[in-house]
Amino acid sequence: MSRNAAQWTQKPKLPSTHYVDTRIYTDEQIFREEQEKIFNQCWIIACHESEVPNPYDYRTFNHPGGEPIFIMRGDDMKVRAFYNICPHRGNILLYDPVGNAKRVTCIFHAWSFDCKGSCTDISRGTEGYQNRLSKDDVGLREVRAEIGFGGFVWVNIDDGACTLKEYIGDALGLLEPTMEQPMEVFHYHKAIVNTNYKLWHDTNSEFYHDYMHYFNRITGMMQPGYFDRKYVGYPNGHASVGSMSIKYDAYDGGEQRGLGWPGLAPGGWILVDVFPGMTYNLRTSVMRIDTSIPLGPNKVMIEFRGLGLKSDTPEQRAERIRDHNTIWGPFGRNLHEDLLGVHGQGLAMREMTDSKWVIHGREESSTIHDEIGMRHFYAEWGRRMGRKAYDPMAESRPAAAA
Repeated sequence: MSRNAAQWTQKPKLPSTHYVDTRIYTDEQIFREEQEKIFNQCWIIACHESEVPNPYDYRTFNHPGGEPIFIMRGDDMKVRAFYNICPHRGNILLYDPVGNAKRVTCIFHAWSFDCKGSCTDISRGTEGYQNRLSKDDVGLREVRAEIGFGGFVWVNIDDGACTLKEYIGDALGLLEPTMEQPMEVFHYHKAIVNTNYKLWHDTNSEFYHDYMHYFNRITGMMQPGYFDRKYVGYPNGHASVGSMSIKYDAYDGGEQRGLGWPGLAPGGWILVDVFPGMTYNLRTSVMRIDTSIPLGPNKVMIEFRGLGLKSDTPEQRAERIRDHNTIWGPFGRNLHEDLLGVHGQGLAMREMTDSKWVIHGREESSTIHDEIGMRHFYAEWGRRMGRKAYDPMAESRPAAAA
């Protein structure tokens, strides 16, 4: 039965934890609070250490809190992160997304900095400042950075935040045996989608959307054990889904996958969502990492990385690349469907002029089609924001400590 206008605006007849107000996806004020209370206080993946392998290699990063950052490997081989801002007049320092630079020189007034962030030259410094300003006083602003959990470079612009290990806790425990060997990125691409970052993370947090993927229905949903996988929530909003064996030969005419991944059962698949917008996805022979970088309440940049083992032979690497691009590459079987789904959600949300609700109400004993992962995410979101996801415009409370 269809609903009339009055019925359409009624809240779902579900517990308040089982739905959210659509304004959390579109409201500008809420987005600015998310930048301050969530992204500026959480550990975020900036890149992988293999993307800056040599001294003076750098990579720029659009921090989801809004600050421009760059990652650089020093001449001592340590990886550091800095604001990509000249302390003189606030100009961007590095414009190329990747490169190698022994000296970082601002194009505006030619102030220079070394790989450790120290100012090495102020043009006409003595003439202009005499002895009133020292190079030691105008080094780059360093950002906390740690390498961990598979060789990823994590950054946190909150100097008072907990350590990366404390932030992750046990959430990546299922994957730890699979990340003991060094990895490297062999595939990188990004997509900019007119949607809210949470809608993308929602898709990674529930597998009910496997009905959208013919490939997943055949290789996963129709296989034994698929509906038995348990969703487990961890502190700080992280969640994981237990492993199962994917039957690729059910789709590929009996063709077996010859290459696996150390520490993973043949055909295995493990997924871990890391709050507030990152996903580890290890499937048979490839590690895929998604990182959501919100550009506004209605626009998100998603970075996708495919990783293999640093020890791969050329033949093994070719097979991993094939497996990755068959499933997750820009022209693969799954990714375009996921992006189309969240694009449609974003389009619908922007057209809503009144408060509506999105349902997170499936309960299946915490198994794979239970939407417990989404409810777990929004419980943490509400704790950090001091708002209720189902009633976000109520008077906000002080945000909880990270």
